[in-house]
Amino acid sequence: MVYKNRINEVNQELQPKLNQLLEHSLYQKITTTKHLQIFMQHHVFAVWDFMSLLTALQEKLTKTTNPWVPVGNPEIRYLINEIVLDKETDVNFFGNHQSHFEMYLEAMEKSGADTERIKNFLLQVTHGTDIFLLIAATKLPHNIKIFLKNTFEVITEESPHKIASAITFARQGVIPDLFPSLIKKVQHNFPNDDLSLFKYYFDRHLNLDRKRHGSMALKIVEELCGDDNKKWTEVTQTAKEALDARLELYKGIEKEISKNTDAKKLQTI
Repeated sequence: MVYKNRINEVNQELQPKLNQLLEHSLYQKITTTKHLQIFMQHHVFAVWDFMSLLTALQEKLTKTTNPWVPVGNPEIRYLINEIVLDKETDVNFFGNHQSHFEMYLEAMEKSGADTERIKNFLLQVTHGTDIFLLIAATKLPHNIKIFLKNTFEVITEESPHKIASAITFARQGVIPDLFPSLIKKVQHNFPNDDLSLFKYYFDRHLNLDRKRHGSMALKIVEELCGDDNKKWTEVTQTAKEALDARLELYKGIEKEISKNTDAKKLQTI
């Protein structure tokens, strides 16, 4: 990579927050099927809004309106279009094309998790209400609101290098390290549950990020930042804020799992 030292500097700056995520106590709290369902009911919003980040970057780096003309670097156009293609129309568990978000929804339904909250939210999104007004007015848990607000603040700034940072360092770069331990824990704790769709989603997601999307995303960041010191500083700050938002998301999930655990203990007294 042309800017390998720059990428290393960003990763070093982010490492403390990445460590907080990798060592988060939430993973140890998911010990029942109900706990896993709570996790999915929160995490699905991160699966959904990731597509908004991707398509926002696609709009900046390619021509998505008519009349069409070639814009920007063809190599970068290819990279972002390739990532969007995989995330929006990947091959699902049954061999059909489906977005990763739709795969996750089906995995939730298969596991017994409630999908009403995310579906109701998306129904309101389709009505065209300002996303920030919608986030503020909805009855979503506070941690989900914080996470979504961060995502759409990055998007509405319309700075391609910041959007690419959120994708690369707070999503693509962290997921491959974050979820393998969770998958192993799920398999150990729920051997009799049919979580095949859940496992397939994460396996597919991790495989793509490790083998292709991770390096693609880094190339996009390099192309967008070049030798601009200010942009590299903003890349680091954007990633830090996005990681903070994920930590808040996890904090809320852990709190809800603890409430569920405490309620069960009271029932047994």
